[in-house]
Amino acid sequence: MSQPSRFDRGHTDDLMSFLAAGPSPYHAVATAAERLEKAGFRHLAETDAWDGTSGGKYVLRGGAIVAWYVPEGADPHTPFRIVGAHTDSPNLRVKPLPDTGAHGWRQVAVEIYGGPLLNSWLDRDLGLAGRLTLRDGSSRLVNVDRPLLRVPQLAIHLDRTVASEGLKLDKQRHLQPVWGLGHDVRDGDLIAFLEEENGLERGSVTGWDLMTHPVERPAYLGRDGEFVAGPRMDNLLSVHAGTAALAAVAGGPGAADLPYIPVLAAFDHEENGSQSDTGADGPLLGGVLERSVFARGGSYEDRARAFAGTVCLSSDTGHAVHPNYAERHDPTHHPRVNGGPILKVNVNNRYATDGSGRAVFAAACEKADVPFQSFVSNNSMPCGTTIGPITAARHGIRTVDIGVAILSMHSARELCGDRDPYLLANALAAFLEG
Repeated sequence: MSQPSRFDRGHTDDLMSFLAAGPSPYHAVATAAERLEKAGFRHLAETDAWDGTSGGKYVLRGGAIVAWYVPEGADPHTPFRIVGAHTDSPNLRVKPLPDTGAHGWRQVAVEIYGGPLLNSWLDRDLGLAGRLTLRDGSSRLVNVDRPLLRVPQLAIHLDRTVASEGLKLDKQRHLQPVWGLGHDVRDGDLIAFLEEENGLERGSVTGWDLMTHPVERPAYLGRDGEFVAGPRMDNLLSVHAGTAALAAVAGGPGAADLPYIPVLAAFDHEENGSQSDTGADGPLLGGVLERSVFARGGSYEDRARAFAGTVCLSSDTGHAVHPNYAERHDPTHHPRVNGGPILKVNVNNRYATDGSGRAVFAAACEKADVPFQSFVSNNSMPCGTTIGPITAARHGIRTVDIGVAILSMHSARELCGDRDPYLLANALAAFLEG
């Protein structure tokens, strides 16, 4: 197979920088927006009136971003080509009253977000990142990207049953990280620390959305460096690929003549059901697409025509065949790392792919000279889901579920192949071009 021409190993190097820059959904979308602005996109406030001019535009809301490129002369009923992804990852998030501790240890009270592999968060050096809301209503992104917290594991000498019965963790009692010493636990300590860290006036912070993250850098791994190990690949790998693909298509020589309006929609809260104003089950995407139609002078009829011709690729990581647990996979579907993106299928609509959607994705991969693989769950195992079925049902948009095969999904540190990220980006670019 010939090497794809649009992206190379430099794309994977850039992915690792993107992962490191996105310890929270808020940081991830800010990083994506910065890259899109360098490609000529401009920010639109949802509270402003929109015009129908051509070019690249984007909307930010919390941990979500929707970006689109309007070709010159696009009709109001021009369909969209959407790459969908999500910005959130399972982790430990700070509670409303964060200061706690016992027996001379100062700790941070955390809640479990999504479905993390809990054991992977033990004995890791953790930083703290997210968003602070100030008394005047403004917000500030914060990132303490150094070893600050740790969830210490109990020594085996104090729990001999681990050897025979395996590790058992109580989510309330066993996952509160330590971050200092002192018998006098004072309310406000953690927030006061973050105010000082970020040059803010004491008492100026009145709200927060904070989460832990492992501070170890992403890295190449393996005999020939053929793997990438890093945090939050589920699903910043797809967000990064979609951002790169949209910027490449919008900046390409044929951008003015694109037959579709290419879109990137990266949502928050997929890991806990997508039901929020920034989730795939919320109004954000539909509102942006409708406003784009109406800003170009379109009617409801134009909106209906545009949506009827629209296709979305829901891009999320999937499961590579695990060499130590091959029996957990379907016996005839064994996606491999560096084998190209995967097409996800489930007849019970846990994924949105059908035969016509497969044809769309196959055409994009053929155009990009990218191989792809098929994924289906073992019949005896429950199948996960994505934003794909939600997007299809909420907006009446034909949707196809795809992604990259990885190991250690929902671990604090996941593993993918070094070639798969740019193979995915090439397929997404070809899809957006139409």
